[in-house]
Amino acid sequence: MNHMEEKLTKGIRADGRKFDEIRKIEIEYNISKNAEGSARCRLGETEVLAGVKLEIGTPYTDSPDEGSIVVNAELGPISNPDFVSGPPGAEATEIARLVDRGIRESKAVDFKKLCIKSGEKVWIFLIDIYTTNDAGNLIDAAYYASLAALKEIRMPKVKDDKIVFGEYTKDKMKLEKFPINFTFGKIGKHIILDPSMEEEKFLDARLTLAVDNKHVHSMQKNGNGSFTLEEIEQIIDIAFRKDAEVKKLFK
Repeated sequence: MNHMEEKLTKGIRADGRKFDEIRKIEIEYNISKNAEGSARCRLGETEVLAGVKLEIGTPYTDSPDEGSIVVNAELGPISNPDFVSGPPGAEATEIARLVDRGIRESKAVDFKKLCIKSGEKVWIFLIDIYTTNDAGNLIDAAYYASLAALKEIRMPKVKDDKIVFGEYTKDKMKLEKFPINFTFGKIGKHIILDPSMEEEKFLDARLTLAVDNKHVHSMQKNGNGSFTLEEIEQIIDIAFRKDAEVKKLFK
């Protein structure tokens, strides 16, 4: 048994939190003048920035009347010396995928409303995520920053089928749903919410899910360990209880 598991057996987390306690979440909006929507999320000492740029593109052939989102995450060495500059690695790709999945599977964005002309032109939302400090659970911090950035999007003016840079309409995109992401870790037989960096080193498994109004919209497990059905039910119950609490933090 490692020392982290020994602490948890005594009911103690490394930073003194309860097993189902999230670190303090702070959201700051409109941090970029050039993005259509942007936000900074601080989750404890973890800090992530997200910006959304809009472009007019061609729809997919199997969904000619729907726009889309494209999510990219960049884990820079400024946030963690273990990260290196260059093309996205496995961890960055996973963060981007989880942010995309929570938003897409919950239908938080009505992609049909992003259609300009069926089969020809649609809005595409490019979500860029940048980490500035990694103190654990980059997944949820990236998700909260992205959700906040989407929430504040200003629709740009369009002239002759081209975006007019720096000019916006009075329209604002409304999110159809507001799903909240929660990441849980398992160390030994103990389940913890929002694992810190120190705790992440000892995780046997991790489970991330996006919920909204007692509906689970997405779920992904990572790691070599496993969760029992009873543990998954426990995790879902905690996420449902925390959903409204976290939602209040978004103005």
